[in-house]
Parts: sequence; structure tokens; C-alpha cells
Amino acid sequence: MGVFNGMFPIQAGKEEDARAFAAETFGARRSGFEAQLANGDITRETWALQETPMGSFMLVWFEGDVEKAFTHLATDGSEFTTWFRARVLDVTGVDLGTPSGDPPPAVLIDYRA
Repeated sequence: MGVFNGMFPIQAGKEEDARAFAAETFGARRSGFEAQLANGDITRETWALQETPMGSFMLVWFEGDVEKAFTHLATDGSEFTTWFRARVLDVTGVDLGTPSGDPPPAVLIDYRA
């Protein structure tokens, strides 16, 4: 099992949209979200909105099968995942359907008691 820590830019002026996206994902669309997490063998996930002088960012951390989770996000055609990709694109400008050529974030410390 691996961990992912990612920082996604929030488009200028889209902070409230980011909050609404999180609320809908964990509210009305929670069953679809939980199914998506199960498909990636994700056991825990957190989102945080970080506002900085350089702009706002969505900080995402999850524990699970990182490669499987992102492959599922990029290729699944279910209603929830299609909606999810569209919302991520709208709020952050990141297209989860097109894999990035960038290396994933490097986890430097992963401590467990």
C-alpha cells in the first residue's frame, strides 16, 4: 500500500466552487465517491483547501494503490467518475483523464507508530 500527497492549484476565484465540490462529493454523491475509493483500494483520503499568497491549492492525501487509483480515475466511464473528472478540471484546471508526464510527488517520510 502506498500514499499520495498532491497539491492541485485552485483556479482564481474558484475557492467556493472547491468547497461546494467537496461538500457534494462527501454529501449527495458520497456513495459514488466511496465506490471510486474502493476501486483504488483507498482506505483513507483527506482534502484540504490551503490559501497562500501565491494562490489557493487543494491538498489531497490518500493511502491505497496509487497507480490503480489514478488509472481508474483516468479511464472509468461511470457517471460519478465522469462528473468527478469534470469538477476537478473546472476547479483546478487539472485533467485527470490525461495522465501527466510529470513524476508523482516524492514521499520523503511516511511514519507509522
